[in-house]
Amino acid sequence: MAQVGFPVEEFRRRTARAQQLMAEADIAALLLTTDADLRYFTGFLTRFWESPTRPWFLVLSASRDPIAVIPTIGAALMQTTWIEDIRTWRAPDAEDDGVSLLAETLCEVAPGGTRIGLPSGQGTYLRMPLDDWARMQRMLADRVICSDIKIIERLRVAKSPLEIEKVKESCAVANAAFDQVPTFASAGKSLQSVFRHFQMSCLENGADWVPYVAGGAGQGGYTDVISPATPRPLTRGDVLMLDTGLVRDGYFCDFDRNFSVGPPNGQVASAHARLIEATRKAFDLARPGATAQDLFRVMDEVVTGGAGGSDAGRLGHGVGMQLTEPPSLTAEDTTQLMPGMVLTLEPGIGLGDGRIMVHEENIVVTEEGAAWLSAPQDTEIRVVDG
Repeated sequence: MAQVGFPVEEFRRRTARAQQLMAEADIAALLLTTDADLRYFTGFLTRFWESPTRPWFLVLSASRDPIAVIPTIGAALMQTTWIEDIRTWRAPDAEDDGVSLLAETLCEVAPGGTRIGLPSGQGTYLRMPLDDWARMQRMLADRVICSDIKIIERLRVAKSPLEIEKVKESCAVANAAFDQVPTFASAGKSLQSVFRHFQMSCLENGADWVPYVAGGAGQGGYTDVISPATPRPLTRGDVLMLDTGLVRDGYFCDFDRNFSVGPPNGQVASAHARLIEATRKAFDLARPGATAQDLFRVMDEVVTGGAGGSDAGRLGHGVGMQLTEPPSLTAEDTTQLMPGMVLTLEPGIGLGDGRIMVHEENIVVTEEGAAWLSAPQDTEIRVVDG
């Protein structure tokens, strides 16, 4: 059985690397406020983030172990992690919801005149009320609040071998669930029923939860890839696509599969083959030194002839503790690939009349090249009973 969580040494290594980068950037403390960032340094895994009422904070200083500043309701769980300095308040507190405690902690580790960094790039957000943030800024007026200069992104973008195993386990669960689709998807079954059965299959095969399931179905292709399911029954000639971001032990996979309801027509069969060709070409190119831009271009050449992509905006992205992470596989992203990067390859192709097809795989970049994490698909589209 796979190990749940990580050994303490993994978190200490992450913290030490963050502190090294903080010293190089002259940052005395980092303030972290989101689920994935807190979990990266602590192992604190809970679904309680679904509640918008309570904020959670982690303070990384340049010279000591992280400090958790959290609502009291989370203290017992945080005590099961390696974090020893846990400071709590009874939340929610309409007058002072942890603001004073957080400011006091930051002042303790970041003397006056020093810099306090926060993740500030694309894809980041500040998970606390703006009124509280403004109040805290006033309490830290003699410190400099600044960007973390992508320290957190640089740490998280390349996964450790233990993290890669977590993603691989998630992919294995999704592979098994996709293999079971023909047992519950056929002509006459509603898309809602298929979605529900697919989520049940993910859970039965080992997912902890399935926060993301999307897809579509339509004659000769579908019109979008993010819609919730409808009561519409599948019919012969439909292309069914299911896309999942399921979680196992805190790590996502993110890939999709296409199915033809009954034998596919020539256009669908050709489109699927081109999508597989695009992912294979990107896979072959994905090695240290190549760029996100390179992967975009090689896929785009196959699916559009080099026209520059579609309105989807990108042909893949990073994946790990979040469903989507940096980098983005776009024509403009010059991020260099490095060992440990876990990526989705997600080309899409237009079929006319607003119809599209997309295909997605998960890979990891290694010193020697790329390795598949999801089970790579054959050129021929899968068929379910029509």
